[in-house]
Amino acid sequence: MSEATVADTRRLNSKPQDLTDAYGPPSNFLEIDVYDPQTIGVGRNRFTTYEVRMKTNLPIFKMKESCVRRRYSDFEWLKNELERDSKIVVPPLPGKALKRQLPFRGDEGIFEESFIEERRAGLEQFINRIAGHPLAQNERCLHMFLQEESIDRNYIPGKVRQ
Repeated sequence: MSEATVADTRRLNSKPQDLTDAYGPPSNFLEIDVYDPQTIGVGRNRFTTYEVRMKTNLPIFKMKESCVRRRYSDFEWLKNELERDSKIVVPPLPGKALKRQLPFRGDEGIFEESFIEERRAGLEQFINRIAGHPLAQNERCLHMFLQEESIDRNYIPGKVRQ
């Protein structure tokens, strides 16, 4: 009768954590905040912009900190670009709120504070889910969205080189 092989289940030896490990900067981080919504214009030319602030130490990003203003339509553009050119499953954006855009409403519709805050939170969740995906981090459209002051809609899709 042969002896059964038993897997070695001993723990790996790890070095004890010191204060610089515990309280130092994280090895890799990417933080994106969507905040400070501002409604601009009047009548049919009225829209809301959001500040998108990014901080990172990931080498793939050329700037380690950036802050840009984006509209909902810019988030839609990013989603469409990623769906067309990348192999990742793109999460949904917060809804378009078509009923809130109907005339003769008794409230502010899409410009009501509670709706803007709900949309802001949804946009922040959307951009963090995308930017946290390793494959999306290589997409030129994401870098343009996060780091360029204006979006060049005639850009040539592709990957970012480190």
